[in-house]
Amino acid sequence: MIKARRNIGFHLLLKSRFWVIFLFIALLFAIRWTKGAGYLDFYSILLKPILPGTAQREWIKEGENIERSMRLKLLEEDNIRLRKALSLKQLNSDQRISAAVISRSSRNWWQLLEINKGAKDGVLKGQTVIGPGGLIGLVDSTTPLTSRVRLLTDPGHQVGAWIDRTKQHGILTGMGTNRPKLIFFNKKPLVKIGDVVTTSPASTLLPPNLTIGIIQFVDAQALPSPYAIVQLTASPEAIDWVQILKNNG
Repeated sequence: MIKARRNIGFHLLLKSRFWVIFLFIALLFAIRWTKGAGYLDFYSILLKPILPGTAQREWIKEGENIERSMRLKLLEEDNIRLRKALSLKQLNSDQRISAAVISRSSRNWWQLLEINKGAKDGVLKGQTVIGPGGLIGLVDSTTPLTSRVRLLTDPGHQVGAWIDRTKQHGILTGMGTNRPKLIFFNKKPLVKIGDVVTTSPASTLLPPNLTIGIIQFVDAQALPSPYAIVQLTASPEAIDWVQILKNNG
């Protein structure tokens, strides 16, 4: 009798071990088959009551605030840019031709840009091109439907400039960056940071008194001539609409 009970207990033990091993193998197979998805789900359920904690919630909130702030800033900048572009189009008259920038080469980013108006629209080589903020360059060449604009930032490109506060003339020279150099004729130009640079009121090649930029740096001791670095008020890297002034007037 005792022996029979032992045999039954032994069989029950074997049977229970079999099911434990079977379930363990089945669990491993399921994890393998689902690539751990079920395990991760179970793990996330266990952690759900404690995550995110106070610190994590603060981090999430701070990240959301930063993202929202950056999004608003970008929207505001885009809104300003579009408003300027629209106002530029609204200024159009019989003496101005509005055009869109259609192409820029990364190799010649600071030298040239292509616009969607050409000889058919009355664009001529040498005409002045302005953008939101002021002068950006001159028409370099045309096709019937497009034109190429040579920017003020093109290395070696020179135009006459004027500082009204000191009544000083200079030559604005492109340097291949977004800040051209203004070389003065006078050995003592008496300019300072913040002075406004425009086209000369006596200019015959360019319309007078067009805004060019702001003096950002001055080297009055430079040889052979003093010079200044100019921050353009019409940033050529952000221009997507321009106007061509007919007859430079």
